[in-house]
Amino acid sequence: MDIGGVGFFDDAYKRASTCSLVCCLLSLPSRLLFLTMAPLVFARIGRWLRNVSVPGLTFISFCSMLLFMFILYQPTPGPGIIQRMGWQSWDTIDVPQQDLSTPNTTGGAAGSTGGAGSQSPPAEQIPDDVDWWNVTTEETVDQASLPLDVWAPLMAHDTGLSEIALTRCYVNPRLEAGLCDPPSTSQEDAIRGKWVRVDRNLNYEGGYFSGYLNLFYRRTRRQDINLITDIKLYSESESPSSEGWEKVPMSLRTGIMGAKPLYLWYQVGKTSAEMTTEERSNIITELDVLYGDDIPWYGFEKLEPATMLHRGDVESTWLTMRRGVKLPPRAPPLHFSHDGRFKILQIADLHYSTSPGVCRETPASLACPGADNLTTNSLIATVLSIEKPDLVVFTGDQLNGQGTSWDPKSVLAKFSRAVADAGVPWAVVFGNHDEETGYVAKAEQVKLMQGLPYSIVEAGPKDVHGVGNYVLKVRSADPSKTHLLTLYFLDSGSYSKGIYNFFGFFRPTAYDWIRQSQIDWFLQESASIQPIQRPFIPDTGKDLGHIWERQSGDQLTPQSKLAKPNAMMFFHMPLPETYAKADTGANKRPLDIGISGLEAKGDASDSDGFFDKGILKAMESDHVSSNTQEVKIIGHGHCHLTENCRRVKGVWFCFGGGGSYSGYGKLGFDRRFRIYDISDYGETIRTYKRTEHDGFQDILDDVVLVGKGART
Repeated sequence: MDIGGVGFFDDAYKRASTCSLVCCLLSLPSRLLFLTMAPLVFARIGRWLRNVSVPGLTFISFCSMLLFMFILYQPTPGPGIIQRMGWQSWDTIDVPQQDLSTPNTTGGAAGSTGGAGSQSPPAEQIPDDVDWWNVTTEETVDQASLPLDVWAPLMAHDTGLSEIALTRCYVNPRLEAGLCDPPSTSQEDAIRGKWVRVDRNLNYEGGYFSGYLNLFYRRTRRQDINLITDIKLYSESESPSSEGWEKVPMSLRTGIMGAKPLYLWYQVGKTSAEMTTEERSNIITELDVLYGDDIPWYGFEKLEPATMLHRGDVESTWLTMRRGVKLPPRAPPLHFSHDGRFKILQIADLHYSTSPGVCRETPASLACPGADNLTTNSLIATVLSIEKPDLVVFTGDQLNGQGTSWDPKSVLAKFSRAVADAGVPWAVVFGNHDEETGYVAKAEQVKLMQGLPYSIVEAGPKDVHGVGNYVLKVRSADPSKTHLLTLYFLDSGSYSKGIYNFFGFFRPTAYDWIRQSQIDWFLQESASIQPIQRPFIPDTGKDLGHIWERQSGDQLTPQSKLAKPNAMMFFHMPLPETYAKADTGANKRPLDIGISGLEAKGDASDSDGFFDKGILKAMESDHVSSNTQEVKIIGHGHCHLTENCRRVKGVWFCFGGGGSYSGYGKLGFDRRFRIYDISDYGETIRTYKRTEHDGFQDILDDVVLVGKGART
């Protein structure tokens, strides 16, 4: 045998063949035995299956039937139930369009052209003696309400309440998924409505051991259920004198040691089918809670007395209610006057808190009885009556943050009230302290502010850094509605860096800045603005409006140009370039007007180059020879003791100066507000400041920044 050759493999093959033959012969009896026994085994299995099949199949079928009937089967009239279109799920409210837009009665007018304000009809439909922005239509808009089992106090719910309850729980109701809800049944839910929790803890400042005290109500659209028409609060020994009142058995002060009981009584009136239109418009449609002793949310009224009394650092808590539907008045579109004027009032750094607060850095002679919000509001009301602006711009830090604005909703309810009472539209940018508000993010704050009178605030695109990046356009008063002034609003952020101290609190160490996505957004918005003939000449005939809009460049008159309208920009945090060396004027002196240097710089330590990559790149004309930027003025706040205007590379940077007693100040430095007086249909921009001294009769640093007579 040759191990290394072919012989080895021949021998191995013969041995393997012999083994295979032997194994086959040995397994032959086993195969025969299997073939003999298989019929007997299968026969026994078949008999066993026949014995158990009838009861087994019967049992399985019965269980399946029960599973289907009690768990899987859900009766439904059709696909409409999937879309929540049942009578207890959605409704449609017809709201007159005229209620959504209220003409300005102060001589000015404003509003957003991008959806925040009301829209005017085409020029050909407007009578000759009526301005295009001061027209409302009688058309109705359909507004779908939220489901009845969701608490949404900003929605225009006209559906009445049928029952009110109060519960106390030691577990956060947002986490316990109905554990502390009032008892109910499916039948009661179907008839009177599901329980809805008012997501505001009445014992918020009572401490942990006081628990969560929440109001609940049922809301129903059924026509045969009696609805709540009034609510009163009474002590333990008091009760309503008339019939038809029901008492909530638990006290509104449950869990507060030493507090005298206070009970809620609600009056149940007619059914919806029995009520007249006037009666239905006066039913109770929503409940809310206010923290602090200031005004409630628009459309709501406070119920006396307070459920939690003010003591020390603990603020009062109030139950509020709304009757019917209270839509906030909307602002008409922003526009110049017929003589080409438009005025902007800048209010910087209010720093309002949930409490009324105290006045800071004020002389002893000032009448400020420990209520800085009220005193500041009186300042705002005074300057509004003097200036009569067309638009108010709040340039950040409306909220004080720093632990004192722990309920942003209560603060937002009051910060713009003086402006709204004057019928003046207002816009907002966010400051660094506006984000120090706990659970209400800036996007939610925008939604709240949009529910206030004369607000033209917008959230801006979601894919751009920050909240509140938007554009407003001011148009001409003639029928052409020509875009004459652009207003940019940006979010300069809050803090980019910080540390957590020993107690777990975030301590900021660096300010934020305008990011690259905002630069790209600004350049895109600027590029979309169409040039106009400048200087602008009003169209005196409504029938020529369509001709004016398509006028071409070869039709321009001498000494005019085709360029974008002048633009202004507002954000809170100053850019690094704000503190750069000022341009030199014709008199060889720096173009720097006003007070600066009383406090440290307030710009961020980092930057994405917004000034060089954005402001200086956006030109008012695409012509190669043009070297004029579209944005002429940048207004910001943040620094309360700085109120100068400085021109850097052709662009003016202007501080608003502190205008509130709530924010820090300095003795001898009067609170002040900056005004921008735009004339000549947007060509000339003048600015000055009014201080509280001598009833705002003093005007400081009156200077023309842009246009005829501008400081150069």
